[in-house]
Order: sequence, then structure tokens, then C-alpha cells
Amino acid sequence: MDNPVDHIVDLGLVNYVKHPTNADYIIFRFADDERANSFEEFLVSENIWFEKDDEKKHTAKYILFGIHKRDFKQASKANFAVEAKHKKPFIPYKGFRYFMLLFSAIVMTLAVIGYCKQQEKLDSHNDSDVSVNSEN
Repeated sequence: MDNPVDHIVDLGLVNYVKHPTNADYIIFRFADDERANSFEEFLVSENIWFEKDDEKKHTAKYILFGIHKRDFKQASKANFAVEAKHKKPFIPYKGFRYFMLLFSAIVMTLAVIGYCKQQEKLDSHNDSDVSVNSEN
């Protein structure tokens, strides 16, 4: 595959697209200044050449980085690192997060206990001549 972004349909699920006029470049876009600054720092530290610009669409301002496709793997790694650094927790409240963890552990424990008890019951029915489905 010549261009690593050829087969990606832009539905807004990723923050990069093929350059509209030059197929040798990939455009990374960030709506957040902090993410854009972190991305730029990574590119500079890895000595990746890039072009930077900004674009206003309606009420949003996007910071754009043009990167050559040969540096896509490193830039993609930087993109993942930036997202990991700036991501918000799925459950923002610490107490509720631990409650959900504890609740899930209790439910799983009860499910395992129920499964083991059912296996014991089935084993006891297999040893006798009584049908498992009988009501007696």
C-alpha cells in the first residue's frame, strides 16, 4: 500500500486524513491547543519534519499538521501518546468508579459460584437414574 491512509473513510473517527492536493502528505488535525502542543513537542523531539497551520470552520478552530507519509508510523505513535496523555476517564467520579468495579466483581463471583453449584447438581443427577429434566 503506497499511502497508509488510502483505505480510511473519514467519518470523524480519526483525526487524520490524506492531504487534499498532495498524496505524499497526511494531515493531522486537533481541536484542542493542549493536544496540538503535545503533538508538536513529540514531532520536534523525534526530528519529524512538519508544516503547521490553523483553520476555522464555523465555530471551531483546528490546528493542522502536515506530515510526510514516510513518517506516518512515528506520527501515529505520537498521536496515540497525545490522546493517552490527555484523555479523560470513562467514569470521572473516583468513588463511583470503585463502586462499579466492586459491584462487577461481586456479580462475577456470584455467577461463578452459581455455575459451580449447577455443575455439582448436574453431576449428582448423572450419577442417579433420574432424568435431569424430571420434576421429582
